[in-house]
Amino acid sequence: MSLLTDLINLNLSDATDKIIAEYIWIGGSGMDLRSKARTLNGAVSDPQKLPKWNYDGSSTGQAPGEDSEVILYPQAIFKDPFRRGNNILVMCDAYTPAGEPIPTNKRHNAAKIFSHPDVVAEVPWYGLEQEYTLLQKDLKWPLGWPVGGYPGPQGPYYCGAGADKAFGRDIVDSHYKACLYAGINISGINGEVMPGQWEFQVGPSVGISAGDELWVARYILERITEIAGVVVSFDPKPIPGDWNGAGAHTNYSTKSMRNDGGFEIIKKAIGNLKLRHKEHIAAYGEGNERRLTGRHETADIHTFSWVK
Repeated sequence: MSLLTDLINLNLSDATDKIIAEYIWIGGSGMDLRSKARTLNGAVSDPQKLPKWNYDGSSTGQAPGEDSEVILYPQAIFKDPFRRGNNILVMCDAYTPAGEPIPTNKRHNAAKIFSHPDVVAEVPWYGLEQEYTLLQKDLKWPLGWPVGGYPGPQGPYYCGAGADKAFGRDIVDSHYKACLYAGINISGINGEVMPGQWEFQVGPSVGISAGDELWVARYILERITEIAGVVVSFDPKPIPGDWNGAGAHTNYSTKSMRNDGGFEIIKKAIGNLKLRHKEHIAAYGEGNERRLTGRHETADIHTFSWVK
């Protein structure tokens, strides 16, 4: 094992200018993350200077078997906290060989919106709060919970400390530092209300970079839990009953909202959001009807509300 560890930690710059680039993309479910690595001849800091690549879309639920080639377009570069050195993580989106975005490529249209001059002028800030649950690998039961049983009621676990209240802190801290190393604007972490549940925050980040950073932060978390032999779940309600669920809350503002008189702009934006409540809930992801019940610090999924 010592030799294996030595090999994993090899510093490539001692022997070669070549680097490893891990290309990351979102799979067919819209939540699964996929990646593959390739060798490049030297360090790269501009995603536009990276080569496009391809993968078998029929194996990810993103293309039919008879026409399975999908092309990866590099969009954002991050330092690789696993291989370190000049090695990089590359967030990509996916296209047909003809250059059309595949149906699961939501980034393409988002990039059009964020690059519009009116949007650029508003400097949209996002702060994303990603909750998640750590599960025991073989049982798919929350970390720290008795096998087949339940811990004490919620109350002492939120932002708690101690072996009977905080489960998986080594994973959480490893993820925190790895994200900072990668260049992700991760702004904090905390233990959540349900034991075995945690949260990290990304932002404030501007425009589409917030989405790139969140997805790469999720990828890094998947990799760290893989090493730890633990499963990370983003399920909205991993444990039914009197337990909190997990969401990805979005804090948002524009330049106009942040300037003097911005509260009136905020109220107008809230009014616009109300008009499309059903569409927004549908786009938020599957399973939220199990979480958004009006209990456990949530609103009812059918009701739009806001508080001054």
